[in-house]
Amino acid sequence: MGEVNLVNRDENNVNDHIKVCFEDVLAEPDGSHSIDCVWKLSYCCFNCSKGCCYNLLAIFCGIPSALCWGFEFAIIAFYHIWYMTPCLRAYMINCGMMQKYFETCLRCCIGPVCETCGLFFSRITVKNG
Repeated sequence: MGEVNLVNRDENNVNDHIKVCFEDVLAEPDGSHSIDCVWKLSYCCFNCSKGCCYNLLAIFCGIPSALCWGFEFAIIAFYHIWYMTPCLRAYMINCGMMQKYFETCLRCCIGPVCETCGLFFSRITVKNG
């Protein structure tokens, strides 16, 4: 395992869709402006409440959530490694056998018919006018 990146915590941009700033949520169009101090205090309240609430939730729920998600992905990995991949491999082996079976049947039953039709229609000539 490598070190945890404490600067860029979303290196793969997994959560780009939830980047929300004050300007993305609240906006006053021209002609509908509040007093400047209300707008500034609203900006501070929004950012402080969002930051504090997120940090409190992260403190109390982050570690248990990470533990649960760790278990979840461990179970998924186990399931795929020990069940899904062997099942898929067995299915592919069986499909390969079925493919050979159907190929043999087609060559034996339909092959001669197609060959005969080809010989029959190869004798046809088309004359112009």
